[in-house]
Amino acid sequence: MANVEETYDVVIVGAGHAGCEAALACARLGFDTIMFTVSVDSIALMPCNPNIGGTSKGHLVRELDALGGEMGKNIDKSFIQSKMLNKSKGPAVHSLRAQADKQDYTREMRKTLENTENLTIRQGEVSELIVENGVIKGVKMISGSTYFSKAVVLATGVYLKAKCIYGDVCQYTGPNGLMAANNLSKSLMNHGIKLRRFKTGTPARVDKRSIDFDKMEEQLGDKEIVPFSFSTDAEKIQKNQVSCWLTYTNEKTHKIIKDNIDRSPLFSGMIEGTGPRYCPSIEDKVVKFADRDRHQVFIEPEGLYTNEMYLGGMSSSLPEDVQFAMYRTVPGLENVKIVRNAYAIEYDCIEYGQLLPNLELKKIKGLFSAGQFNGSSGYEEAAAQGLVAGINAARYVEGKESLILDRSQAYIGVLIDDLVTKESHEPYRMMTSRAEYRLLLRQDNADLRLTKIGYEIGLVTKERYDYVCEKEKQIEQEIERLEHCKLGANKEVQEYLEEIGTTTLKTATTLAELIRRPELDYKKVASLDKQRKKLPEDVIEQVDINIKYSGYIERQKKQVKNFKKLENKRIPENFDYTDVKNLRIEAMQKLNLYQPVNIGQASRISGVSPADISVLLIYLEQQKQKERKDIM
Repeated sequence: MANVEETYDVVIVGAGHAGCEAALACARLGFDTIMFTVSVDSIALMPCNPNIGGTSKGHLVRELDALGGEMGKNIDKSFIQSKMLNKSKGPAVHSLRAQADKQDYTREMRKTLENTENLTIRQGEVSELIVENGVIKGVKMISGSTYFSKAVVLATGVYLKAKCIYGDVCQYTGPNGLMAANNLSKSLMNHGIKLRRFKTGTPARVDKRSIDFDKMEEQLGDKEIVPFSFSTDAEKIQKNQVSCWLTYTNEKTHKIIKDNIDRSPLFSGMIEGTGPRYCPSIEDKVVKFADRDRHQVFIEPEGLYTNEMYLGGMSSSLPEDVQFAMYRTVPGLENVKIVRNAYAIEYDCIEYGQLLPNLELKKIKGLFSAGQFNGSSGYEEAAAQGLVAGINAARYVEGKESLILDRSQAYIGVLIDDLVTKESHEPYRMMTSRAEYRLLLRQDNADLRLTKIGYEIGLVTKERYDYVCEKEKQIEQEIERLEHCKLGANKEVQEYLEEIGTTTLKTATTLAELIRRPELDYKKVASLDKQRKKLPEDVIEQVDINIKYSGYIERQKKQVKNFKKLENKRIPENFDYTDVKNLRIEAMQKLNLYQPVNIGQASRISGVSPADISVLLIYLEQQKQKERKDIM
């Protein structure tokens, strides 16, 4: 009996957060797309924490939305609590975070996928890549079926040769007992793709009825809910929110962990993969931060229609009996009943140095990858890569130039650049500190930065594009007006400034100068502004931030200009760095491995010093001069 053979423009392998964004991008751009998953029930699964966003991750979701992605819209449909983090700090680090109803999140994303034209969803395990002369031609299934395509996006998450571990228990499954993908790794290695083992973990889920919330601190959502998506009507999503709760571990908890540390597969050697430094297990925290007498534990609901609660901050791979003992030392959890044990999960992902800036694999043309397969962690990091990989797979099929966002344009640019140029030895997590130009890359202005790019690509509607253009125009006009609108030191002004508690005027000033004062803002000077017109709230927010931080913003813009100079100095493809004399051996090896596309990228590769960059710049200039002479 003959096996099934079908042909598509793009094949997406995996239906997690990366796969969903990649599939939607390709299909929405008009390409016949098929997305494979080991289980249709695992589409957009949230196997770990029940939330979207958070510090720096909220930036990624907003940027994803501005480019035409789906995650922001989906969490706006399915959140049960919303909170803006870091409000006491400057706007550069404000980040939106929302608790999701996990089932609703998955259901809503699946509904969107199933009703998208040009998109086919197929349950099955991809076992092999079809590659001819270094070019991807499609995939084969474990069933023997063949799916030919012009491009493939790998978004395998934590499923490749996945192994779930707690104590002595080792189960060869993906998260939540789902089937692992055990065959594709061999095919990847046969085609020259180097793999490594990473690990991540998740805490226990417990029964809400067994928790004493009176011993915990209630964590409420914001009174005024801010949506993730720029296209979501804020008024329509205001609703009653569920509470989260905060409690702490203590010395009893830590003693139980220390007494049983030899039974932890993390320390016994049973777990081989490297885990995320910025999301450690509770046993890791107790060992590495021995001076700390307590650690935070966040009790978060998994949804509206379940009693399962997530114990944030207490992921573990300790044996079942130790989990029961340590959880029950935590205030409020003395009689807790575990629904699902905590566990660690090991999986295959690619070794660093094998990606191009467009998320294409160097070894195989037309093969793109995204998410945890690329060595990152987190739903948001995965979705951001998935969107870019999907866009670039579609553009590859169409013969168009790839979309590459640089570090001055977006957090997504920082994320991908780090994955491409850095020697990461652990799952990569996005953080605001990784972004050099974070005052320019705020979450509140993601639409102004990226909507035009999304429109040019074809993922943003004309209506949304026009709205952003009008918004930009209104912001510029209002800032210009305020910078030139002068106020005299008259009685009315002086009395108002005294009432607010700020210094009175000695000479005339502008409204913009008043807004820059710490005690004042755009809304507080309204009574002094006789020519003010009514403006939308999102315009007012941008006017306020741009005026208040104008000096810092201008300074960062100058830094970006210098950054762009290096980014614009291109390096020829397949450049042989052994030809460059005076380059240190380590730099020569690293540059040959990573094959940076420009000098800026070369300068960010670990092991390449400023002196090496100077040598390289001189060499490239000499080569240019030589080429000019040869032409003449």
